[in-house]
Parts: sequence; structure tokens; C-alpha cells
Amino acid sequence: MIDEIRVENLALIREASLVPCSGLTVLTGETGAGKTALLSALKLLMGERADASSVREGEAGLVVEGRFFKGADDPEGFGVVRSVSADGRSRVKIDGSISSVRELATRVGSMIDLCGQHEHQSLLDSANHVRMVDLWAADTIAPILDDYRAKLHVARAAAAELARVTEASRSKGALLDEARFTVERISEVNPCFGEYEELEESLPRAEHAEALASAANDAQSLLSEENAALDSLNGAIAELQRMAGVDKKLSEFADSLAEASILIEDAAADLRRYRDSFDFDPEELARQQDRFAQLKGLLRQYGPTMDDVFARLESSKELLSLVDDAEERVKRARLELDAAESDLVQAARALMKARSVAGPRFCREVVRQMARLEMGGAEVLWDERELPRERWTDSGSSICELLYRSGSGLTPRPLKRIASGGELSRVLLSAKVVMGSADHAGTLVFDEVDAGVGGATARSLATVLADLAKTHQVIVVTHLAQVAVVADAHYVVRKADTGSGIPETSLVPVEGDERVAEIARMLSGDSSPESLAHARAMLESL
Repeated sequence: MIDEIRVENLALIREASLVPCSGLTVLTGETGAGKTALLSALKLLMGERADASSVREGEAGLVVEGRFFKGADDPEGFGVVRSVSADGRSRVKIDGSISSVRELATRVGSMIDLCGQHEHQSLLDSANHVRMVDLWAADTIAPILDDYRAKLHVARAAAAELARVTEASRSKGALLDEARFTVERISEVNPCFGEYEELEESLPRAEHAEALASAANDAQSLLSEENAALDSLNGAIAELQRMAGVDKKLSEFADSLAEASILIEDAAADLRRYRDSFDFDPEELARQQDRFAQLKGLLRQYGPTMDDVFARLESSKELLSLVDDAEERVKRARLELDAAESDLVQAARALMKARSVAGPRFCREVVRQMARLEMGGAEVLWDERELPRERWTDSGSSICELLYRSGSGLTPRPLKRIASGGELSRVLLSAKVVMGSADHAGTLVFDEVDAGVGGATARSLATVLADLAKTHQVIVVTHLAQVAVVADAHYVVRKADTGSGIPETSLVPVEGDERVAEIARMLSGDSSPESLAHARAMLESL
């Protein structure tokens, strides 16, 4: 959801802010006032390519800022800044960090459906059609689609395994010789898991055993032999205790030193045990050094870690096994692939069947909403065509598309080849109403939805937009008073001559009498008492 958009120096806009409500927000104003510039600002935040010609005349660059919320469970939201300099250079920041246009398109573009501008019209991409139906019928289709994707993953893995064993079975010459040498070389040393790491830790201790034992012995002697540190300390304790009857403070010192004496006695005992733990064996030391050198040799050849050595041993054994048992391994892999493909075909058929039921039902619901907009005999139809096996994807085994025809006697054709911008917007509006809360795009922006609409159809359009605003944030650029009066928030786009020769567009929220005056202008082009009364009556009738 869009929380706020702020624009500086874009086209005729010097500075403007839009704070759309969570329901229906309308933008109105006279033709040429600059409503399109606001949509351009939104498109920049959605990741569209920047154009230096969008920068206001005489300015060094434009800036568009936006704050967005992913949903009710996103209390913090995130901020976006898109700047474009007069030389066409574009910069993006998301939550203060430098980012890319691609990430901007991913994070913001997926949240907003801009309807009426063909470059953003989701109905023009047939890949979106199946997603809409899958979301709308998620209770039925989601588990079937998940099963299909799991089976497709298994089939892909089985195909990769067959290719691997087939390729390995054909290995000859130098490759096999290298594998045999590797197995012989590593098996000759016969390393154990964890052996190298254990030697790496223990060998330095064994190599310096005499020096370590001598250091421990000297330290123990300095602590506990006759007239050493411990004797001196005990003498100090006795002297303090002798005079403690005169001053109790000396007793506290004596107690502290007594604790130190105990610690020193323990340390001396530990040093004695450490010294006695050494059992210097030159032959065992030589054996360990030789073993460590063997393991280091393996690391130099197959490392850098022992895990790499073990992995190389297993891969070489596997290659030799494949060659020795090639026919059986290839046969087994082929049988596993056949079984996986059979399971996949069943899952694909189940998915096609589920979509062949849900797709037409979705279309019928969309047509019902289109009828509310008095689109005559126009229809949206579901078309599904199975693909060759090599073209199956995670989306399914068929191409699914919504087709459109404006009359029952006409041939259905893809929406992008038939419908006008206004028709596309109204079809998408109908589809979004049908999808309701299942739609992932939380914000819908309509620009051409009222093209060629008037009279009773205008009232129906207003009702449908109001219904849609119950499940989406809806922003509509409109010339229809019938639509404007049902809005939860109303902004007027105005263009004024600043005296500099460069007009300036402003965006003003209107309420109360100002809103009544704008509705009156939309009705009759003036603010006569009759127009104002009509506008007030329309607003009060809601």
C-alpha cells in the first residue's frame, strides 16, 4: 500500500505530495493540468526507465520519494527515493541504502498494478492470467500445483542422473586411469575421518614433550618445594594470624592469603600431574610425524581440506563403479526416469483439469462484473493449450490465456490485440473485483478506466470501484463526477501560470465546499448555483 508520495521538479510539478487513503482516492482536474505527471512519478517508483525529458525545465534534476507498506503485518514499511538528473542519470535508494532499479521494480512494482498504461497493464502479459486464476481458486489449485511442481523436480533430477550415469559409462582412457590412480593413492594412505585434525592438534605437544615437561616441573618446584613460594605464603599467613587478636583486619588478610594458598597448592598438584603425563617415545613420535606427512601429501594433491580428499575418493570410486556396472546403472536410471515422468504426466493432467474448471468459472464471474459496467456483449474466455513435454515449466504443462471478444459473433483474440486502453482497464477492474483479497497487488491505479463512459455506466463504474476499494487501495484519475463523489479522499490537480513562462502544476486535497465546487465543475464546467446544488445533492445521497 502507498502511504505517501512526494514529487519535486517533474514535468510541470515543482513540488507536490499525495497521501492516498486505504480505500478509494480520486485525482481530478481539467485536461492538461498535469495528472499524467503524477502517474509518471509513480512509474519511476515502480522501476520504469528514467527519462531526462521528465525533469522540469531549468532544474538540475527531479526527485520522487515514496513510503510503502506491504500489509497490516508491516508496521514500519519502507522508503524509496528515485532521483533523475537533467543528464538522464538515475539513482535509487531504498530505506537510505543505495539500490538498483531492478530491486525497485521487484519490491514496489509487484505491489502496484497500474491500469490503463499499456506498458504496465498486467492483462497484456498472458503469464499473469494463469496466476490470477490460481490465486482465485487457491483452495483447489494450490495443492495440485504444489504436487505437480514436486513431481517436475523429481523428473528433472531423474533426467540429470540418467545423463550423468550415461556420460560416466562412456568415460575411457585418461579419465579412468586418473580415477584408478586416485583410488589407489588415497586407499594406500587409508585416512580416517578426523585423523588429520587430531594429529594437527596433538603432534606439536609430542614434538615438544621434553620442553613442556621441564617447564611444568620448574614451575611446580618454584611453587611447592622447600622454601619456595608456598612456604613463604604459609609463613605470611601464620604471622598475620598471630597478630589477628590485636587487629581483626589482619585476620581478613590472612583469610585471603589462605584462599590463595589453596589455589597454589592445587596448581602445583596439577603441574605435577601434567609433568608426569608425558611418556616420551621417539619411535611413536616418528610414526606420528610420518603419518602426518602422508596426510599432508593427500591434502596437497586433493585438498585443501580432508573433506575434499574423501569427496575425491568417493567420486573416483563412483566413476569406476559406473564403468564396471554401466549397463545396469543406466538401465536403473532410465527406469527411475520413466517412473518419474509417468507420475509427472498424471500430476500435469490433474492440474490442467483443475484449471479447466476454475478458468471458465473465473471468466464467468469477470463477465458478470463487466455487465455491471455495461460493456455490451463483451466476453472474457479461458483458453488452455497443452505444451510439448520439453516446454513444461514450474507454472504447468500448458499455456493458459484470457481471450477477449467485444461481441458474441466475433472471434476471441488475445487482449493485447483487441481491447482499447479503456476496455482493458474495465476488464482488469472486473477481474480485480472478482479476485478480491486473493490479489497480491494491494494497490491499483486506474488512468483510462472512464474513457468513453457516461450516464448509467458512469454510476455503475463508480459502484464497482467502491466495491474494489473494500479489498484494495484504489487510486483513480477520473473526469467523472459519479466516480469522484464515492471517493474516500479527493485531490485536485491544477495548473497555474507563475509569470515565468513555465506553468506549474499543484496537487491539492479538497474537502467540504471546495470538493463541492470541484464536483460542480466536473458536472457542468462552472460553479453556478444549480451545479453546486447538484454536486451537493450527489455527495449527500451517499
